[in-house]
Amino acid sequence: MDRSIPAVITALVLLGLLALMARSWRARGRRDVALPAGYPLPGNTTPELASAAVFYVATTGRGTPLERLNIRGLGFRARATVTVTEAGILLYLAGEEAVFIPADAVELLEAATWTIDRAVEPDGLLMLGWRLNAPATETGQVVDSYFRIIDPTERVTVNDAIRTIAADALRPAAHDESEA
Repeated sequence: MDRSIPAVITALVLLGLLALMARSWRARGRRDVALPAGYPLPGNTTPELASAAVFYVATTGRGTPLERLNIRGLGFRARATVTVTEAGILLYLAGEEAVFIPADAVELLEAATWTIDRAVEPDGLLMLGWRLNAPATETGQVVDSYFRIIDPTERVTVNDAIRTIAADALRPAAHDESEA
């Protein structure tokens, strides 16, 4: 009898925490329901420049690397394949529909060490910054998607392919010496 009361109290606390976590995730889903999951898939097939098996980690808002977005198809960690074509980037997450990011929506590509619930060796993650699909009258929200490329030799190939298709957006801004 002396052990049953603490066990019941512990079980009730754990159930309460699980209920709070479920409620928070549903609220996040309601908040992010209007965010589109990528762009419409391109109608024509374009040549594949690179492809790699990855661990998809998360998609977060720009500047908020600890706040996961619950975008349909991008809400959970998963094994995935990243395919870079001349038209853009295709994300094939296990159990989800393909997500397409056109080359002109890519804004940032850099190495990262941590996000949300994942910390790896220095520069072990690839962070892809891109604009969400928005109506023509608006500018899309900028988000960052994080990947861990499984084979290190494919990392360079994928990185170079993305930089090739999004060359204008990823080009460093010209430095104006008169502003110094």
